[in-house]
Amino acid sequence: MPLFQRKNSFDIDPFTDLLFNVLLTFTFLFLIALLLLNPPAKTGIIDPKAEFVVTVSWPDNDPNDIDVWASGPDGTKVWYKKAQDGLMHLDRDDRGLANDTQMVNGKKIQNPLNQEVLTIRGRPPGEFIINVHYFKSETKSEIPVTIYLAEVNPTMKVLHYQTATLVNEGDEKTLVRFTIAPDGSVSNINQLQKSLAKVQGK
Repeated sequence: MPLFQRKNSFDIDPFTDLLFNVLLTFTFLFLIALLLLNPPAKTGIIDPKAEFVVTVSWPDNDPNDIDVWASGPDGTKVWYKKAQDGLMHLDRDDRGLANDTQMVNGKKIQNPLNQEVLTIRGRPPGEFIINVHYFKSETKSEIPVTIYLAEVNPTMKVLHYQTATLVNEGDEKTLVRFTIAPDGSVSNINQLQKSLAKVQGK
């Protein structure tokens, strides 16, 4: 038997093997840490930055013009000519099909959705009144109008949902009234009628 035996080039020292496994472990943990530090962006989540959202809608592709009128504490009032007052904000004056088209690359694109959105970005104490007004009729027909009142902070909660019918041009209906107490709670949800559009004039 020779005094000196040549080692196989594939033989690995146990210490080297241990060192290699430790290095692999640290690399794996480092990659996991990077993924946790940079989570993928969440898509499809909308933070309205509001306390309450009121959505008023009528049938898609309907050419008739329905307006939202709203009043709040201290005489605040919003409608299509005054889209913000106090903590109330009217998202858009949707005029049926009149302002639902846009030219894109020479092609007319039409948005079929008829919807106006009102946000209340705080909890000022007092009464809020939400009305709908049949401003302009193109079809001379009755229009079903749906209101959806939701409290969105701290959690989503539907406070009122209703569909009412506006019969003739000029008709106005109170779809919901509610009161915010000094502690921020909501009470006295009702549909006691009060005109807002006729008092203001349009």
